[in-house]
Amino acid sequence: MGDPSRSGVDVLVIGVDALCHGVLSRLSPDTTPTIHRLVEAGASGPLESQLPPWTPSAWPSIYTGVNPGKHGVFGFLRFEGYDWDVVNATDVREHAVWELLSDHGHRSVVVNVPVTHPPAAFDGALIPGYTAPADPACHPEGLLSEVRDEIGGYRLYNEQLVEGATRDQRVDGYEEVVGMRGRAFRYLLDRERPAFGFLQFQQSDTVFHEFPDDDEAVERVFRAIDEEIAETLAVADPDATLLVSDHGIGPIGDVEFRPNAYLRDRGDVVTSAAAEKPSWSQLSRERLRGGVDDGGEQGDDASLPVAVAERALAAMAGLGLTSQRIGTVLATLGLDDAVVRLVPGDLVRAGSEHVDFAASRAYMRDRIELGIRINLAGREPEGTVDPSEYRSLRESLIGELSDLRTPAGDAVFDDVLAREEVYDGPYVEEAPDVLVVPRNFDVYLSSTVRDQPFGSPRESWSHKLCGIVAVNGREIPASDLRGAHLYDVTPTVLSLLGVPVSDRMDGSALPVVEETERASPPPYEGDSEPTDDAAVEDRLSNLGYLE
Repeated sequence: MGDPSRSGVDVLVIGVDALCHGVLSRLSPDTTPTIHRLVEAGASGPLESQLPPWTPSAWPSIYTGVNPGKHGVFGFLRFEGYDWDVVNATDVREHAVWELLSDHGHRSVVVNVPVTHPPAAFDGALIPGYTAPADPACHPEGLLSEVRDEIGGYRLYNEQLVEGATRDQRVDGYEEVVGMRGRAFRYLLDRERPAFGFLQFQQSDTVFHEFPDDDEAVERVFRAIDEEIAETLAVADPDATLLVSDHGIGPIGDVEFRPNAYLRDRGDVVTSAAAEKPSWSQLSRERLRGGVDDGGEQGDDASLPVAVAERALAAMAGLGLTSQRIGTVLATLGLDDAVVRLVPGDLVRAGSEHVDFAASRAYMRDRIELGIRINLAGREPEGTVDPSEYRSLRESLIGELSDLRTPAGDAVFDDVLAREEVYDGPYVEEAPDVLVVPRNFDVYLSSTVRDQPFGSPRESWSHKLCGIVAVNGREIPASDLRGAHLYDVTPTVLSLLGVPVSDRMDGSALPVVEETERASPPPYEGDSEPTDDAAVEDRLSNLGYLE
């Protein structure tokens, strides 16, 4: 329950996507005084993420306290055979912390937490975050319209991302949506008077994907986030505050590894220019400047020629002249950079060489999953690998990938693991069969099929394994937290509120509170519902998450 006499909360979780000590060291205390104070004055330390350390799987692990093998989300995509869709909340098959609190009489307010659409019913209010559509269903019904009226507008996404905006306009848009998160959350605190609040900021990650080396852009976004955190703390006056992130982020090395190209050369991947799953090409973020905006829409004068060119390139792909092979020729002539600047991504995708999943033996479905899936007969619709061959094929993949070296002689992976070494739970079968851990997370992985298995990475920054956690409260002294894991966040919240911790949870309460007893909540029940939203797919593609 919440206290109707106060607008604050008992426990507040503030999520800042990708925040880590490396990022914090780049920000001065003048830019982010509140974040610095929370880290320095509280019990704080690195927060180890999971495999994969990416938003769509890590935030559900945070808010359920279980590993992906128990909640079922391993990346941005869910697969049924060779078909795929973007994940949503119905794919998270374990109870969220606010649902468990509701069962024990506690009201919650949740704003912008990823993979929470469509929301389940609980005592409180929820506006979903990342992977939701632009006008999502909220809980209770009609909440979004009410919030928009009360605070003067609310958007899930930066509208400048789809209008060909300048750099300054994009950063302005990030500041705007950050402000909307804080204002909406504070309005709902007053409306609901909850015991628990969860406010998440995503632009802290997005700015590094868009402008990793632009100090001013990064500082503007984090200053805006810090200001919203400060104002929210002043209004909420929480007994305990947890600042958490789902992973870190930082610069990477100069190597991109393409497992599907490697597996093609090994004889496991069969390619086609007409495979079912599109390759969201590495050029998908680049648009025809002056003729195509950032949403991929063509100007009237450009649409016809580009459409004709797409058909022509697709026809050439059918003859074996794919965009990858064209790219090799252009690189030889020194023209590849010019093409990146001038050719729209849709044009390149029309001629991309794809993995033919049904005909292949093993492949990377999605780079975010960090793994290789075996096309096992009896499990996959047209499996090519007999069950009697499964173990030997997997062992050979683990052995060869473990020994793999970059052209410079460095290890590609820190570890290569069978999935049951990483996950446990009822949904392990949905995971890749082999999990790969890039060396120091400095090697960029791409699921695209290129001429060569190695190349230059398309991004200069990427996710790192450790985020950050800081717990502040009236009776919580400053200290160094060691060994904290993102699975520990939900058990800590439940223990702070005196609610039993689920015996299915993989984490434990952090040593700032004595863990409550373990109990067995009812099993999760519900069926996955389709997302089928092209706009969501385009946003993920524009940020490099879908290839």
